[in-house]
Amino acid sequence: MIIRDEQPKDFAAIRTVISAAFKDIPHSSQTEAAIVEALRAANVLTISLVAMNRDDLVGHIAFSPVTIDGQNLDWYGLGPVAVRPHRQGQAIGATLIRAGLERLKALGAKGCVLLGEPNYYSRFGFRVYPGLRLLEVPPEYFMAVAFTAETPRGWVRYHEGFDAHD
Repeated sequence: MIIRDEQPKDFAAIRTVISAAFKDIPHSSQTEAAIVEALRAANVLTISLVAMNRDDLVGHIAFSPVTIDGQNLDWYGLGPVAVRPHRQGQAIGATLIRAGLERLKALGAKGCVLLGEPNYYSRFGFRVYPGLRLLEVPPEYFMAVAFTAETPRGWVRYHEGFDAHD
């Protein structure tokens, strides 16, 4: 498996992978593919990686900037991350997450937030920071990983591309 930056030729396959990965997820709004496309169109898709198995695109992950209390503090949001349903459970998502977090660190990011399952994401260093909050979200599912000793406090806001709909 190869992890690489997305290329324009990947866009249709990325949409297919994301749509398939979230199709039967109860908490999904089914807008994840539209979110990635909106972030790409707004030129805020800071990191967009694909997992390739030969010529088959089997996974994708996106990272985009977030604001904290309206300020850009070099923090990013992870999401969505998607793996073809028949390839889930093969560490593809984990590999994408680790590669993406390493790229964020290399860019000088100060940290990363996500909305997700604590039991899964804690293995990557994500944990609840009571000072970081996301509106209308149970706090135990909103987690962060800090790359510096200083962690900001405040309300996190994802880019407006997260309001996209198909």
